[in-house]
Amino acid sequence: MAARPPKITGPRLTEVRLAELTDDPAADFRRGEKYDGVRYSRVAADGLELSGTDFAECDFQGASFNDTQLRGAGFRDCILSEVYAPVFRAARSTWRDVHLNNPRLGSAELYESGWQSVRIEGGKLDFLNLRGSKLTDVLITGCIINELDLGSATGTRVALENCTIGTLDLTNARLKDFDLRGTDFRTISGLGSLAGLVIDDYQLSLLAPLLAGHLGIRVE
Repeated sequence: MAARPPKITGPRLTEVRLAELTDDPAADFRRGEKYDGVRYSRVAADGLELSGTDFAECDFQGASFNDTQLRGAGFRDCILSEVYAPVFRAARSTWRDVHLNNPRLGSAELYESGWQSVRIEGGKLDFLNLRGSKLTDVLITGCIINELDLGSATGTRVALENCTIGTLDLTNARLKDFDLRGTDFRTISGLGSLAGLVIDDYQLSLLAPLLAGHLGIRVE
């Protein structure tokens, strides 16, 4: 009797529900402050120093964070729609129970960050740097990512569905239930760190030449 394939556990996401928000049409963000229960519409925070700033139960309906310093910032129970930033600086930030809808980011510097119960729907990211980050229960759907760097990252119950990825770097990543089925990718580096990755038959055919080269196998 053939052994059954191991069961794949998908992301466990918490639905973000926001109620009784206060509208703030002219946000005056300050470094290290906490903002709770606020709705922002078409807000611009370009170039601000907001390291360590905390956002809880906030709804961003269009927001520009170009070259904003969000190092160590926190987003909890937040919805961010149509976030725009050619340069997005949020290294070592914390994202918990967050929904990102149709983001437009150029260079997204999110290395050494923590993501838990995060959903990204649609959008385009030129370079998503999650090197050294911890990702738990993350779902990314219908997103175009030119370069995704997960070097030395930890990914548990992560799924990318109907996405397009140019270059995926998994060097020294630690993965469990990391589901890439249905996502197109051009190339993957870090072939020695694919344990825990879930792919389909077509993706395996794309990986076969890379794996053969990595293992020193000659195909003639």
